[in-house]
Amino acid sequence: MGLNKQGTSYKSFGYLEPGNDYNAFEMCDQIERVAHDLIVLNSEEDQRVKRLIADNIIISMHEHLGVFPKDIMETPAYCKEGRMTTAFEGLANSGWDAVFDNLMDGIAQIHSKSGWKWDDVLTDLGHRLCDIAHQDFIIHCKNVNDIRTAHKEGKMAWIAAMEGAAMIENEVDRIDLLYGFGVRLLGITYSESNALGSGLKEPRDGGLTMFGRKAVERMNKVGMLIDCSHTGDQTALDTIEWSSKPIVLSHIGAKALWESNRLAPDDVIKACADKGGVIGMEAAPHTTLTYNNRVHTIETVMEHFEYCKDLVGIDHVSFGPDTLYGDHVGLHHAYSAALSLKESKASNPGQEFNEVEYVKGLENPTEGSFNLVRWLVKHNYSDEDIIKVMGGNTLRVLEEVWY
Repeated sequence: MGLNKQGTSYKSFGYLEPGNDYNAFEMCDQIERVAHDLIVLNSEEDQRVKRLIADNIIISMHEHLGVFPKDIMETPAYCKEGRMTTAFEGLANSGWDAVFDNLMDGIAQIHSKSGWKWDDVLTDLGHRLCDIAHQDFIIHCKNVNDIRTAHKEGKMAWIAAMEGAAMIENEVDRIDLLYGFGVRLLGITYSESNALGSGLKEPRDGGLTMFGRKAVERMNKVGMLIDCSHTGDQTALDTIEWSSKPIVLSHIGAKALWESNRLAPDDVIKACADKGGVIGMEAAPHTTLTYNNRVHTIETVMEHFEYCKDLVGIDHVSFGPDTLYGDHVGLHHAYSAALSLKESKASNPGQEFNEVEYVKGLENPTEGSFNLVRWLVKHNYSDEDIIKVMGGNTLRVLEEVWY
């Protein structure tokens, strides 16, 4: 029911007084920050897209649903407040029925300069949950039935996720606490190593630690979906082997198409699929580039999609665009160190690329929800396959992992 959302007039933190209860910032436009680049279809194809989105559950495996300041360089001060605006307007105009929202993540520098601290992530999560509790459009999703309810009622299921587990430190019980607070996906690492294993930025990958094994076992027991999008390759392989449940690579691409620490080699992609997991295609600026096309657009993202689909099959691929509402490229410039971008991106000779202002066709979660389906229709994918990659594959994994 992505095209028939009931919508909402609610504005984030509408129960508070801006300037008195919190410092307010001028936010970017959730709908028209840049011109839309919808893929052109004929009338028959356009009707098919509308039917597919309306009749089927559409899930994004990875986004950031916060709205950023119009002046992106105000973001550090904005995040320091701990209250990030949720894009209720943008989401009400999207096709998504369910979205994994990864909150502030590495830019949650509320109480510390480095972020990823227990107090930082809980402050971020708590403010978001308080905001969501005051509206009736978004459902805080805790199980698969909540996704089905959102689809049926014209609402959206909001799934709390965290890309890395640094904040649990050496306390395995904190996984239970995060689950109790409503988090349903946890990454093993976010680029930097932690007590569980090695991040993708490290010069050597020591694999999953003994504590990491305990953490994986606990996530399996409580029903937490595991993500290895930002781990080192050996840590990812160890996690897949040690987990009794499928895991996901929620936002990634194929290293065979572009040499980058942020992308996965074939053996990791295959291992994830062999365990029953799903690989979601990444679209954050300047990640899923290819040697064929060094200008990042939806076309380069779909090169990665088709490569992974051919490698592991249609049942194991989906989309985790990793988009947001604001100047994503500017955000990367402002937080290059906190997001480990230098270490994540390729810097090999011959891999120069053209920086873009935004990824054409996948600038924000609203645009992406429609354009991905439009691209698949334009390229003659069957209804069955579109339903799988736009949500069905993810739903299958959630039914096995969640309780």
